[in-house]
Amino acid sequence: MVNITYDESGSMVATAPDGTATVYDLGDIAWVLACTALVWIMIPGVGFFYSGLLRRKNALSMIWLSMMCVAVVSFQWFFWGFSLAFSETGSAYIGNLKYFGLKGVLDQPSIGSTRIPSLVFCVYQLMFAAITPMLAVGAIAERGRLGPIMVFVFVWSTIVYDPIACWTWNSNGWSFVMGGYDFAGGTPVHISSGTAALAISVYLGKRRGYGTERLAYKPHNTTYVVLGTVFLWFGWFGFNGGSALGANLRAIQACIVTNLAASVGGLTWMLWDYRLERKWSAVGFCSGAIAGLVAITPGSGFVGAPAAVLFGFMAGTICNFATQLKFYLGYDDCLDIFASHGVGGIVGNLLTGLFAQASVAGFDGIADIPGGWLDHHYIQLAYQLADSAAGFGYSFVLTTIILWIMHYIPGLRLRATEEAEILGIDDAEMGEFAYDYVGIDAGNTHEFHDDTHSHGDVPASTGGREPRHIHSELAKGGSSEGSDVEKQHA
Repeated sequence: MVNITYDESGSMVATAPDGTATVYDLGDIAWVLACTALVWIMIPGVGFFYSGLLRRKNALSMIWLSMMCVAVVSFQWFFWGFSLAFSETGSAYIGNLKYFGLKGVLDQPSIGSTRIPSLVFCVYQLMFAAITPMLAVGAIAERGRLGPIMVFVFVWSTIVYDPIACWTWNSNGWSFVMGGYDFAGGTPVHISSGTAALAISVYLGKRRGYGTERLAYKPHNTTYVVLGTVFLWFGWFGFNGGSALGANLRAIQACIVTNLAASVGGLTWMLWDYRLERKWSAVGFCSGAIAGLVAITPGSGFVGAPAAVLFGFMAGTICNFATQLKFYLGYDDCLDIFASHGVGGIVGNLLTGLFAQASVAGFDGIADIPGGWLDHHYIQLAYQLADSAAGFGYSFVLTTIILWIMHYIPGLRLRATEEAEILGIDDAEMGEFAYDYVGIDAGNTHEFHDDTHSHGDVPASTGGREPRHIHSELAKGGSSEGSDVEKQHA
């Protein structure tokens, strides 16, 4: 039985059966609930962002995926996800089933902060759990089956996300005890999802026509890309600001550095792209803004505004050039998820080790940390590196294992057929379209006509956010037509 009363100031008083009374400020609760809604809107934002980057015949599937992730993870979080991540009696690696079915998750102080009830903390953290697999499963774009991905999201959330969230944010978690700094999800959200996207890309293999002009397309709907970025940037104020778990000065500081890093990241990426094509790219700006947002996530409650400028610049630069990794390593990450979220998360974690300040963390009047290199706490960088490496390795290995187990279970193989690729995932898997007209490959030769655009002298050999940086190669007589092997299998 919940015993709720209010004191003379209007604050909520929750009295436990043993008579212990806990006072909650309604402003703190209202702020976290508002941030919950802000983070929710980020999830369809990811769907629109991914959708705009693809060809139109695959556009609707990404938006569908975003809503599917909300639904599947909401059930998983209720069923056992919250308990596995945040039960107080769990291990250093994963929680137990103390809160199975959300039993007992009510008015008691939360494990995240005693200033909000456990039920508020639960629904807020649900949004982090829901957006993380959505970031990852964009890697199935244009060549993945939609039915098996629902099973994958449930299993991946349980085996990959929940343990990483536990060791990062649970007071029993090994990284938390070690002293790692991760304010809002550098490792649990971004490194885990970016690395999972890399594993999915490697498992699925390359799309039909990879490396040839057949995939020389630009984003089919730049407006969707901008709209998705607007939803993400808007929601990130709740993502980072809400992680203060209260309406306090630390939350305000997190919002300031979040906006600043996004702005600098967007400008930086756009300027790097301008050197190639002499065009002011909206997609480039949006990609850089998201890279800046990713990087500032782990440090948003620990660093000052000057450091946020560096976070944005470094993310906009390193993530931009990381988009070229797929060409050198030979994997087909058509949405550059690993470059933006995996690499961006690592950049943010390491910079947090350098620029975290005890004075900034203390803005909430509660946190007491030794800081990072700015505070002469030099071991902190090693803690951040250990946490990043653990998240990277764990997510990649476990994601790969999940994919190959599903591969040998009838009906759960993730790779779509070549016919589905040609027709488009929207029609093949959904029987619905994002638009009234969808161009597809036509005729016995399957000659490609859909969404092909000129990139000047820079071929977009795999679509996505960023063309290949090969001006100098083309000037020396290089070819953009693909290798003989690629032509043979096109």
